[in-house]
Amino acid sequence: MRELWNEEYPARLNCKTMQDFEFYLNGLSNTKHYLLFDALDKISGWAFTFLREDENWFAIILNHQIQGKGNGTLLMNELKKNNTTLNGWVVDHENEVKQNAAHYKSPMPFYIKNDFTILTEIRIENEKMSGVKINWKR
Repeated sequence: MRELWNEEYPARLNCKTMQDFEFYLNGLSNTKHYLLFDALDKISGWAFTFLREDENWFAIILNHQIQGKGNGTLLMNELKKNNTTLNGWVVDHENEVKQNAAHYKSPMPFYIKNDFTILTEIRIENEKMSGVKINWKR
């Protein structure tokens, strides 16, 4: 899962070691994972929900080769089945690059298509991420 994270998220979000990755995941509470496997049983999609400051949060990562084919919506619908509200941080600009130097495309159109509200007044700006908060309510 760390490999998928590092390959698909912006480079500045990379977890350089497995210990960094485990530290991040172990710091989350009430975590529930959802996985998509390819024909070779390799993880090609991963979503997870967790509790942060009494709110339900989520993250979703898809291998770029399976994006745009309904796989993200499939995972998102599973998250929505099990939650009444979801919050996330989303890169809302086109200035990021991935670890392979490829351009990171903002997933904002995906979230808009999946009925999320963009909370433009709530931003995160730090050395790891620049983005906006999004929210979905049943």
